[in-house]
Amino acid sequence: MDQYEFIRTAHRVYGKNISELSRMTGHSRNTVKKALRGEPWGYSERKNQPYPVLGRYLEVIDGWLEGDRAVPKKQRHTSRRIYHRLVEEYGYSGGESTVRRYVRIAKARLGLNVPGAFIPCDPEAGLEAEVDWGTATVVLGGKRQTIKLFCMRSRYSGKHFVRAYPCERQQAFFDAHQHGFQFFGGIFPVLIYDNLTTAVRKVLQGRNRIEQESFVKFRSYHNFEARFTNPAAGNEKGGVEGLVGFSRRNYLVPIPVVDSLEELNRNLLKRCQAYGGHIISGREHTVNELHAMEKERLLTLPAQVYSNQLSTSGKVDKFGTVIVDKNRYSVPTSLVGHQVSILLGVDRVSIYLRSQKVAEHERVFGNNKWQLDPDHYLDLLRQRPMAFDSARPIRQWRSRWPACYESLLERFQQAQGETRGIKDFLSVLMLHRRYTATEVEAAVELAVEQGISSSEGVRHVLIYANEPRVETAPLDGWETIAPADIRQYGQLGGVQ
Repeated sequence: MDQYEFIRTAHRVYGKNISELSRMTGHSRNTVKKALRGEPWGYSERKNQPYPVLGRYLEVIDGWLEGDRAVPKKQRHTSRRIYHRLVEEYGYSGGESTVRRYVRIAKARLGLNVPGAFIPCDPEAGLEAEVDWGTATVVLGGKRQTIKLFCMRSRYSGKHFVRAYPCERQQAFFDAHQHGFQFFGGIFPVLIYDNLTTAVRKVLQGRNRIEQESFVKFRSYHNFEARFTNPAAGNEKGGVEGLVGFSRRNYLVPIPVVDSLEELNRNLLKRCQAYGGHIISGREHTVNELHAMEKERLLTLPAQVYSNQLSTSGKVDKFGTVIVDKNRYSVPTSLVGHQVSILLGVDRVSIYLRSQKVAEHERVFGNNKWQLDPDHYLDLLRQRPMAFDSARPIRQWRSRWPACYESLLERFQQAQGETRGIKDFLSVLMLHRRYTATEVEAAVELAVEQGISSSEGVRHVLIYANEPRVETAPLDGWETIAPADIRQYGQLGGVQ
């Protein structure tokens, strides 16, 4: 029983006096009297908090806080800084916790650092989605590197799409939108962005923006409206801001170890699809159920996919490469000096001589990176075999080719001499033009096992392995044919 109730009941019903109640409860006689008079039980907060040590410095603290109104937010006084200033400049001998309590009260009284209030909203189904970029760390192809995460989130259903890219360039930005539209099954009429440079060329007063011309073309093709937040106002698209952290914590922990971005994006897509069964706090339906309600209101996808390729041109230099976006991509060395056309995609670079494709590479980002196809240099290396060991395309290929290739090269050099052995080994490498890497590797392994020491031997192994085998049926009744009598041939010597 509550002691307040016990004291009053024991006195009124059972006639216990104040002294008896004091002994029974352990409270003082004055406390018992207060309970009997019906005064509030327990402790009451002081109306005026005294500050015996800090009191003489209160006006100083208030002056510092008032002065903070005119300075940048990131250079205003903190409670800790105020405490240290009081100690250093005024010899304050009290505790830091006392200063912190007073500063918190003073800031509220002066209207400083008041937490922002938010209005609960109920977004309209199928109208708006938010878009943002984030960063994360992955181990890609054995190398630890930073990637960019494109995030798109429906305001109504909470359904989201996450995709990884090596950069935030405009082509990646457009490509990510197209994958996002496919994922949602339509296009949101309004997409909300911050003032990213891939979409905004200049921020004007208020909500006005000068958009990038290519972005205007992209959104006009897909018929959606772009809405941009105020600068440094991430709360205006808080859903996708939270998604960046959510996807990093839930989809990329522990740090993924993958061979390619394609593998990583397949994993991210599965996680986004699985999230559809989640029920967001405060909602009655799953994410997928809410998305089904809004999907009918999304804009339909265009019949033709938006062309997200850039065309340019270049000249093949003396290294048999074309410089594209500050990086080099190889072509056959026979094209040195030729002018070529280039189609630059978000992840591929295609190079054409007139209308014929002569090379295709995975696109790289950064500066002064070399994407070399070793096959482009094999013919030239046959003419200059002593450059084999130092040739960059061979060194890159050599770091990842099977061990049996090294064994075959060593055998060729022992059997034919260094120069002829290298030239003959280059003929083996040229077999990749006609056969798959798996087939050539199997033939080389067999050649090493059988002691073959020439490219012709390896080529015959490949030809034999790829020739269709014809099964011949035995002749009917062959068992009944009598063997020939070869003794008759001995009589031919006596024929006149």
